[in-house]
Amino acid sequence: MRPSDDLRECASCSCFAVRRAARLITQLYDRQLRPTGLRATQFTVLAVLALEGPLPLSVAADRLGTERTTLTRNLRALIARGLVTTEPARDRRVQMLAVTPKGIAAARGALPRWREAQRSISGHMTAPALQALERAALAASRARLSGSRFSTGRKKEG
Repeated sequence: MRPSDDLRECASCSCFAVRRAARLITQLYDRQLRPTGLRATQFTVLAVLALEGPLPLSVAADRLGTERTTLTRNLRALIARGLVTTEPARDRRVQMLAVTPKGIAAARGALPRWREAQRSISGHMTAPALQALERAALAASRARLSGSRFSTGRKKEG
């Protein structure tokens, strides 16, 4: 038996396939959005905040399916450009995020480019494949929000 034979099943790793697809799709959206000065992740943050209104940072991270630290890093440019504001909630430990009028204008300005990316993805993937992707994302999101979180391997602080 070759040393790698026992690893052959890893060639069809679901995690790798999903992560690779996500990176490629994100790159397509980033290329389309580049002229607007927004990245796909930034556009999504603006859209979520515009649709849902002010949100605590932790709730926004859950809605976006990302870690709070990742969202905090991604927010820096949006805050610096005046597209998003952050301020303490009544509970001063909680940071509230809100899209500014300038942020809404930026999202609206990027919308035609985002729509072009949407059409492009639809041209490369079948409708059933896109629906399956959306169902998988929704199922993962529900599992995450219900407390069925997968371990990150990190120790909790405290």
